[in-house]
Amino acid sequence: MTPLPASVTDTLAMLGSADYVADRSLATAVHLALHLNRPLFLEGEAGVGKTEIAKVLASALKRRLIRLQCYEGLDVASAVYEWDYARQMIEIRLAEAAEEDRSEIESTIFSERFLIKRPLLQALEPEIAGAPVLLIDELDRTDEPFEAYLHELLSDFQVTIPEIGTIHATHPPIIVLTSNRTRDLHDAVKRRCLYQWIDYPSVEREVEIIRRRVPGASQTLAVQVADAISRMRDSDVQKPPGVAEAIDWVAALTVLGVEELDADAVDRTLGSVLKYSEDQDVIRAAGLDALVSRR
Repeated sequence: MTPLPASVTDTLAMLGSADYVADRSLATAVHLALHLNRPLFLEGEAGVGKTEIAKVLASALKRRLIRLQCYEGLDVASAVYEWDYARQMIEIRLAEAAEEDRSEIESTIFSERFLIKRPLLQALEPEIAGAPVLLIDELDRTDEPFEAYLHELLSDFQVTIPEIGTIHATHPPIIVLTSNRTRDLHDAVKRRCLYQWIDYPSVEREVEIIRRRVPGASQTLAVQVADAISRMRDSDVQKPPGVAEAIDWVAALTVLGVEELDADAVDRTLGSVLKYSEDQDVIRAAGLDALVSRR
């Protein structure tokens, strides 16, 4: 089993080894979550690297990554467990044909043999490599009843199945929750977690991120793109580009052989960074030359 980093500095180094450029505040939150066995709740704008934290932890610690992608209407059957009704019906018919006792049939069909385990229940199972990393992604897309269901998992690393009882993790999973803050989550969820807000990086840190993720890009291009991205975020666009878009943009420009950003290159590749036509219109109306001019 890969040991946990011994200090915040080691945690920074661990994240950096997977090309995740974190500041010390975020590394401290990650370090505490690992050593205190507390879920880590990350909020921030889309594309700032919240989901990537869970992926990096799973990779660096050599743990299995279990991802629950949240959406409106997500329920227990999709997130935790459900019964294999088809197999249960076959078992019932076989048992009735053999004239088995009704109580015996019931105890048989409501056993783990007929349980379909979804991500949250899978995360409680022991693994040789160590407890898995459980990513509950974009929790703000779910509704309040599902939030309430998570309280038991986040507090005690367990879930209760009425027909079986309580299933508790032998070793607590590493839990990372993310939210784009499209709605406020209940305080009861946040109380059970360590909290960290992830903001857009500084231009200097974004340049470092870009160079790590697109090693073929020139230093000049990385600086120009990071600066242009910063200007876009300060503009009136409705969906400011995240770090993921900055990386995509540099990758696209590199494929096209662009080594230095100019208005023509921006115009040809604007769809790599701004995904709404209205936002592209805002940037074009402000002048593409202004976007790439030196501050």
